[in-house]
Amino acid sequence: MLLKKINTVLAAAFILFILWFGTEFILSPETTAPGFGLPRRPSGDAGGFLIIKGIRDVVLALVLGILLITGHRRALGWALLVEALAAYGDMATVLAHHGSLATALGVHGLTATLMVVNGLLMMRETRKVAAAPATPAPQPT
Repeated sequence: MLLKKINTVLAAAFILFILWFGTEFILSPETTAPGFGLPRRPSGDAGGFLIIKGIRDVVLALVLGILLITGHRRALGWALLVEALAAYGDMATVLAHHGSLATALGVHGLTATLMVVNGLLMMRETRKVAAAPATPAPQPT
């Protein structure tokens, strides 16, 4: 029961954090972009990519939120594991473009790693449910 509460709190925190960060990129990309860790923010037509990043984050948060609210905890664990790849991708992007090492590792890398931990804990929490044998289908007589 304690593991379920911890998992729920962690997942809810990720959902709210990702939703907030994504919304900030949509509503005020020019003020939010420096926190991403890149040395320069896109300008001109390239600035639209910041809004795309925000939309991506909002969608990722909504997927996690729907799985949490509907009680699909094992699927939520899998989604956390997969969505951590987006944060690892953000980390790699910042590093590849000579951005802030501290932000790459301390924000994106840490977030991704905590998502993996939460996903693995969620999988552990639900392993007994997933391993339970299905009842056999009735055989025709």
